[in-house]
Amino acid sequence: MGEEYEPKSKSLLAWQQILAHRFHFALDLFVLTAAFVFAYLIEFDFSIPMGELRRGLIQVSYVVLIQFAALTLAGVHLFIWRYVGLGELKAFFRAALWSALPIILLRLFLPERFQDWRVPFTVIVVDTVLAFGGVIGLRVLRRLVYEQYEKRNNHHSQASRKKPVLLIGAGHAGMLVVREMQSQADMGLEVKGFVDDEPHKQGSVIQGVKVLGTSADLPRLVRELKIELVVISITHASRAEFRRLLNLCEQIPVKVQLIPALDEILNGRVKVSRIRDVQIEDILGREPVSLDEDELRAFLSGKVVMVTGAGGSIGSEMARQLARFHPGRLLLVERAEFALFNIDRELREEWPELSIEALVADIGDELRMRSIFARWATDVVFHAAAHKHVPLMESNSCEAVKNNALATHLLGKLAGEFGVGAFVLISTDKAVRPTSVMGATKRVAELIVQDLDRKFPTRYVAVRFGNVIGSAGSVIPIFRDQILRGGPLTVTHPDMVRYFMTIPEAAQLVMEAGAMGMGGEIFVLDMGDPVRILDLAKDIIALSGFKPFEEIDIVFTGLRPGEKLFEELGTSDEKVTRTRHPKIFIGHIADCAEGLVQYAVKRLTTLAKDEQEQPLRRFLNGFLPEASLSLAVEESHPNGFESKGGHTAFAGEHSIYVAARELQVLIGK
Repeated sequence: MGEEYEPKSKSLLAWQQILAHRFHFALDLFVLTAAFVFAYLIEFDFSIPMGELRRGLIQVSYVVLIQFAALTLAGVHLFIWRYVGLGELKAFFRAALWSALPIILLRLFLPERFQDWRVPFTVIVVDTVLAFGGVIGLRVLRRLVYEQYEKRNNHHSQASRKKPVLLIGAGHAGMLVVREMQSQADMGLEVKGFVDDEPHKQGSVIQGVKVLGTSADLPRLVRELKIELVVISITHASRAEFRRLLNLCEQIPVKVQLIPALDEILNGRVKVSRIRDVQIEDILGREPVSLDEDELRAFLSGKVVMVTGAGGSIGSEMARQLARFHPGRLLLVERAEFALFNIDRELREEWPELSIEALVADIGDELRMRSIFARWATDVVFHAAAHKHVPLMESNSCEAVKNNALATHLLGKLAGEFGVGAFVLISTDKAVRPTSVMGATKRVAELIVQDLDRKFPTRYVAVRFGNVIGSAGSVIPIFRDQILRGGPLTVTHPDMVRYFMTIPEAAQLVMEAGAMGMGGEIFVLDMGDPVRILDLAKDIIALSGFKPFEEIDIVFTGLRPGEKLFEELGTSDEKVTRTRHPKIFIGHIADCAEGLVQYAVKRLTTLAKDEQEQPLRRFLNGFLPEASLSLAVEESHPNGFESKGGHTAFAGEHSIYVAARELQVLIGK
């Protein structure tokens, strides 16, 4: 029985759909015919002479046929009646124009013997207005009936009263929110009004909802209207403005929620009605990023693009952002199998037409990487693979050197040998005056790509930025886990500050920098204002519904190995130049003399291979005069570097350039 029931149900549904379509066609034909008859009645003051009546009967058949065909060609019959809105009106206008034009031409150019086929101009105009106004009216009426039916059903099915809501922001996003809430009464929300700070919007009505005042009136409106929820429907607010609105709502106090980002709504990933609680990412990362879409399309569209570390936080977001520009092939290189599986599956579902290659590979494996470059003629490489956890790399410094520095050298050299057009290294603010092995190895990687830029036609650039919000192992996910366990939140120092950027923002700016780079630059991204980690911890606790230091405690654990209180994006002796993008700068950062980088790569290879942790740290301190890696043991180094009070300098306190000349002699340059 079960096997027979399903086909019968599907067959019944198909017949119902066919009947519904035929009924809709019949209604359209009736309206088109009635409009023509009414236009004729108007033309002759509702008293049509017998001769004109005969002509009208001849004309009505082909006029209605032309109009019906125009509706079909314009795609009107593909619309679902109950969802027809303003976006579909242009199809009706096209159909009206397409139908009126041939009727007018027939009126003008038919020979005299076809006089009966020539429709009067007045009838053409009136009929076109009535006919297409009528078919639009049918659909609008159907939508109104449907929405009223849905509202009645939702009203009967709802046991509790609706929650009164105020919307902050009477713009396009606010209009979408109201429309969605009005059509979905089961959300249990009733919009009482808008709040907007723009003077010209005061007192205006949007979708039947009035703008009641400015944000200064919010406390009064919440009290008078007994508002239980404020929804921020602004998708372009600055961080400062967003923080101001949150503080205002906290002082009232009233619960605050957000709508999704506008790009998610427009791309169809989420509905505007999916309002949600405020998250710490919203406080830190509301600034929009403007991209030069034409430049990025020229840089990426149709190209073979490789992303290393494609399963990581930055690499996976790079892949998502790159997919938007339709590369000819996207190579996802990752050694963590499960992470690669996840991003590969996500991209194939989101972009089924995109050619994707999921490549399990270690970027330090020369044979594997060489085979990949040989098989796919790569145009652009975004190098995101790296060890990034600062304290962990302090105790695994040789692995940090292998992955962050030596593997970058190998990958960059292969890119040059195989004629890659552009190579973009993703660096970090920890490369500025590094106090950690992680930061020092990323600074070495920057010097490596600058050195490779002198040797190959490939455009090599590096992009520095600070912490990204929500990346694996970063402070925000750690704080959330600690809150779930009941606290306390651990902060290393009350004065520690960091720069933060959203992962999509960072990925977009990296692409932009890669497109504009000429070769050899180290780009520095504008990270905005630094954030105190203690303030961040308090915000996360408050947004989780708890009181800092009362319900969830915060304890200070002290700086960990390699950490600094303040991260920097540039140094005082490094100048930066503005680019055409307001958030991207070029750092004028001293590179190494020719030959010195190659010597450093050879020396680091030996030290890392032999796992000589302390000699490796001393070498990094000597090779990078701005570095100050801590040393557990202070002893002289045979290669001309020595320790000085926990920091190091070149023996004899030579500058980097003096040492470079000595090393060039040493290696025969």
